[in-house]
Amino acid sequence: MQKDPHIARAFDRDLEAVQALVLKMGGLVEAALLDAAVALETRDDELAAAIRAGDKAIDALEEQINVEAARIIALRAPTAGDLRTVLTVMKIAASLERCGDYAKNLAKRSVVLSQMPQIGGAAGAIRRMAKAVESQLKDALDSLIQRDVELAANVRARDAEVDQMYNALFREFLTHMMEDPRNISACMHLHFIAKNIERVGDHATGIAEQVIYLVTGALPEEARPKADMTTSVKGVQS
Repeated sequence: MQKDPHIARAFDRDLEAVQALVLKMGGLVEAALLDAAVALETRDDELAAAIRAGDKAIDALEEQINVEAARIIALRAPTAGDLRTVLTVMKIAASLERCGDYAKNLAKRSVVLSQMPQIGGAAGAIRRMAKAVESQLKDALDSLIQRDVELAANVRARDAEVDQMYNALFREFLTHMMEDPRNISACMHLHFIAKNIERVGDHATGIAEQVIYLVTGALPEEARPKADMTTSVKGVQS
């Protein structure tokens, strides 16, 4: 049965409004991630506090997106394809909320680390990793708006690069801890920060996969490229 054109236009308007909220949420998450890396590198406790406070806005946007999505489903009675779009947007919002939590955790740990001796080069390396993941997240959201499967696939492929950056940091932190036990506490905090950033990259990749599913109707058949070799190390936790 063909959809009434007035209903179709109303659905499109509602969906555009929800997607705008997702982009706004994504922008806040991207900024929080980069700011957390800056707070770590500059030992800026005020910036870290602002990131933690700003997480409430990210949570509020997820709630607003869920409310609006539920309203669309209730009022517009979307077809199967349109319903898939609404559910995809809700899944992406949930991923962004989790990424915001990771950024908040980074900010918390940066405050603790500001009271400890610095580990040479670690903050700069983490900032570069955060920038790579922020770019990954931005492109994943762009692929959603543009319905660009090629861009989404590119985001997915870049996950291995992020894993490699994380692996290099993991080995570096182990070296510092073995060379001087006084570095253990700081390196453990830095490791968890790096792991959280790597997890944001995983969520960005998951968003890209949702876009591929949304456009093509199927998830990628090949396994996601992974290069995180630390999960097999006993005692490593995210």
